[in-house]
Amino acid sequence: MAVRSAGEAWQAKAACRGPQAAAFFPPTYAERKDERLAREQRAKAICSSCTVREDCLSYAMRIREPHGIWGGMNEAERKQLLDRRAG
Repeated sequence: MAVRSAGEAWQAKAACRGPQAAAFFPPTYAERKDERLAREQRAKAICSSCTVREDCLSYAMRIREPHGIWGGMNEAERKQLLDRRAG
């Protein structure tokens, strides 16, 4: 993980750290839709009990993170949230 600023110290407390981190991002090979949905469901289940979920989502929204599950939301869900906030 990259060096974090004090404002990003929440990352050290994230439930997604460790071997389960692979569930949060697509694999390097093409995954089927059912595989993607299952992977995202696993990631979101981890997020659901994470103590820094809101910080994570705020960070992803602020930097417009284009990939992965952040704060319990995938790319499309974050885009919809940004669009609603803008509209």
